[in-house]
Amino acid sequence: MGGERALTLVSLGFVAFALVVALLSNATPSPMWRSGVLLIANCLFVGSYVTSALQLLPFAAFLLLGFVVIEAVRRHPSSTAQWVGIAAITLSFIFLKKYSFLGASLALPFPYLIIGLSYVLFRVLHLLIDARQGELREPIGLLDFFNYTCNFLTFTAGPIQRFEDYRAQRQLPTALEPPLVRESFSRIAIGYVKVAVVSAIFNNLFASVSSRVLAPELARSLSNPAFVFAFAAAAVCYTVYLYYNFSGYVDIVIGVGWLCGQRLPENFNRPFSARNFLDFWSRWHMTLSDWFKTYLFNPLFKVLAARFQRPSVAPYLGVVAFFVTFLVMGVWHGTTSVFVVYGVVLGAGASLNKLWQVFIQKRLGKKAYKALSERPAAIYLSRGLTSAYFALALTCLWVNLAELQALVHRLGIVGLVACYAGLTAVTACAFVAWDRLSALLARRTTEGGAQRSTLARDFALAAQVLLIFAVSSFFHKAPEFVYRAF
Repeated sequence: MGGERALTLVSLGFVAFALVVALLSNATPSPMWRSGVLLIANCLFVGSYVTSALQLLPFAAFLLLGFVVIEAVRRHPSSTAQWVGIAAITLSFIFLKKYSFLGASLALPFPYLIIGLSYVLFRVLHLLIDARQGELREPIGLLDFFNYTCNFLTFTAGPIQRFEDYRAQRQLPTALEPPLVRESFSRIAIGYVKVAVVSAIFNNLFASVSSRVLAPELARSLSNPAFVFAFAAAAVCYTVYLYYNFSGYVDIVIGVGWLCGQRLPENFNRPFSARNFLDFWSRWHMTLSDWFKTYLFNPLFKVLAARFQRPSVAPYLGVVAFFVTFLVMGVWHGTTSVFVVYGVVLGAGASLNKLWQVFIQKRLGKKAYKALSERPAAIYLSRGLTSAYFALALTCLWVNLAELQALVHRLGIVGLVACYAGLTAVTACAFVAWDRLSALLARRTTEGGAQRSTLARDFALAAQVLLIFAVSSFFHKAPEFVYRAF
């Protein structure tokens, strides 16, 4: 919305901005000074996305509503106050995000800031629910509230930091020791390699392949096997692009955060090492998954368990709670009907995963099931099945509903099964090769000793910087961070 003025992650302006903020943050150990620096940085960052003060008014009203509701619930905690507050905030969010079912007549008649609104929602609801539970014993000042909800490092797409962690860190003195600076710049460089190099390459590959799949005149020229292969290739390219784009963003903001005295939570833990769909979501966008687990899955499961108290039913209550949680998570990603499909697909994956665990443990017993799960063939097959399902589910993020219907119609049941089976086999084999290569490189690094390892890290850091400039100049512009659109 701010056009070229916006401090986007991949711009040189953001790099310069982040370094200035880091230097100012460490000018004095005073917590109040650091809060003031962060306030100015947040205002400049948010302001870079708009061209007039009018465009900030709806966003400011949403923040003010959240602040008032949180303080009201903190002072007068009750279930009624909590649910009224949740309803008011959620409905305001739906209105401002312009969900398609509302219609154009309900939209505000001027452009305004919506980037960052989704993650502000999570932070506001987190504070509201914690206030109801008595965990906010002291009032939150406006300065802390704004800096927490609009932190420039986490504004566009997280990670979702808990307020108690933010408040505790604000009181800690910062100390930029050389090892920390070195580690920070290394983490930032890795992030930019992911965003500006790897995700840029796969974004271009995806654009090339997906155009043949989605353009009717090009799609008709492909035979059915060729169309299935092209769709599978597009799904893989988009998945790789999304992962390196998103995880690269997280690397950058965590590295910058270290320089500014902030310890942001990790958001990824080798997700493609997951052996099932539920394990995958405990490793991918972990702060989002943890938020939904804490504030939706656990309360829903508790309500269901109180309603249906037979022990034999308990495992199936988890199936229901998982489906609802992942359905809501999928719908949150976008404002159109295709994201409802995405939520249903995620919910089906999580529910089927849970049902399989219940079935196979009853059939084999827990001990035999665990032994089976530890076999290498079972591990790589499970990883392939999980990654292939996720890649196909992500189709909903790069098509609209009409395009999705056309894809499903063209593929048919046979084509979809062939895609899933083929992707499972290919990814399982790729994981075997990758793990063996990683183990070999790790062994060579260990044998080289500490001095060689330090030299290798320095060389790798320099090579990453050169690679960023080389590939960025080839593509002219690195892809923007994809998750800020959700």
